[in-house]
Amino acid sequence: MTAPAALVFDVFGTVVDWRSSVIAEGTARGARLGLTVDWAAFADDWRAGYPRAMDEVRRGVLPWTNIDGLHRRILDRLLAERGIVLDEAEAAEFNRVWHRLDPWPDSVDGLTRLKAKFPIATLSNGHVRLLVDMARHAGLPWDAIFSAELFGHYKPDPETYLGACRLLDLPPEQVLMVAAHPSDLRGARAAGLRTVYVPRPLERGPGGPMEPWTEGEFDVVATDFVDLARRLGA
Repeated sequence: MTAPAALVFDVFGTVVDWRSSVIAEGTARGARLGLTVDWAAFADDWRAGYPRAMDEVRRGVLPWTNIDGLHRRILDRLLAERGIVLDEAEAAEFNRVWHRLDPWPDSVDGLTRLKAKFPIATLSNGHVRLLVDMARHAGLPWDAIFSAELFGHYKPDPETYLGACRLLDLPPEQVLMVAAHPSDLRGARAAGLRTVYVPRPLERGPGGPMEPWTEGEFDVVATDFVDLARRLGA
C-alpha cells in the first residue's frame, strides 16, 4: 500500500475505552449516592441506545442533536427504567462522562508515533467540544478535530467521510480511516477512503460481541496503534 497523506480515526471504542470508563464513574457515583446498580449493564444499555438515537436524527424524527443531547435522552430513559432519581446537576455531570473517557493502553504512544509522520485527526460522531475535552483528559495528540457536527451528518453517511477529506484538502484515496468497527470502515471505503481495522476485543467487555468482518476486506489489519505505526514506518 502506498503511504497515506493523512489518517483519520474513529474515537469511541477505537481510541478510548468507553465501557470501563463509564463503569468506573458509575460505580464511584453510585457509592457516593447510595445506589445499587449493575453498572456494566448500565454502560452497555447506554451505548446500545446510541445507534438508534443517531438514526432518528438521520431519518428526521429528531432535528440535528449533538451526542450530548442524544446521550442525555438515553440516560434519562435508563434512569427512569431503574427508578433512579438524580437532580439536574447530578444527571448533567454524569452525562458528561463521555467527555472524559480513558484511552486504550496503546493509544497515546501509537498516535504520537503516527503523528510524527502523518497528520492525524478524529473523524467521530462526537461533537467538537466533547472531542476536545476527551483529548485533553486522555492526552490524545490530534492535529485536528473533525466531527460529524461539522458536516450535519452522522457516520456512516458519506458526507462525513468526504467532508473530512475536503477539510484536509486531499482526495479520499489519500486518506486512511482507522476504526475498530467494520461498519464504519465500510462507510469510509464506499466514500473512497482507504481503511485500517484495529480490533478492540475488550470494547464490550471480556467475551463481548464484535462485528463480523471478512479477511481481505480492509487495506490493513493492525493489532493496535503501535503495530499500525510500525506497519506505516512511523
